Amino acid sequence: MTRIISGSAGGTRLEVPPSGTRPTSDRVREALFSSLESTGMLDGTTVLDLYAGSGALGLESLSRGAAACHLVEKGQKAAQIARRNADLVARATGGRAEVHATAVQTYLRTAGGVFDVVFLDPPYELPADQLNEDLSLLRTLLMDDALVIVERATRSGAPAWGAAGLREVRAKKFGDTTLWWGEPDV
Repeated sequence: MTRIISGSAGGTRLEVPPSGTRPTSDRVREALFSSLESTGMLDGTTVLDLYAGSGALGLESLSRGAAACHLVEKGQKAAQIARRNADLVARATGGRAEVHATAVQTYLRTAGGVFDVVFLDPPYELPADQLNEDLSLLRTLLMDDALVIVERATRSGAPAWGAAGLREVRAKKFGDTTLWWGEPDV
């Protein structure tokens, strides 16, 4: 079972696609969001959740004070589930949640607006060069003080931050999963 851990929609159960996604564990989400909340980074922000799956990361942000979140998921069944989850959490929080049923790179090439916090939780088998291209496309959509968090298999190694105009600020390992934190290199 996946649920919203804390905030105004805390305890809300989220539907998860039966296959094709890898939900972030409650343990990793709790550590991630405890860190984000301690900095006040979520209050009133616009969040982008790429490779969203059920939308748990973006929707947890909404529950904890983000004003809006955009969930990008190309799998049609997963996008439908994310849309149902988004409607449920948006009603509970009064925030705005939008689901974009398209490929990440397609979205990044056509998106308008800028983002304060971005989550990239791609499939572990996503090639490093595709992740690095995602980061490069993302750079122009970031506020100068934005935070980008990449969740990958530890064995994948750190993203190529510098090639995308970003820099690593932190990394935290959780077994075979690592969260890499980056920000614009301004």
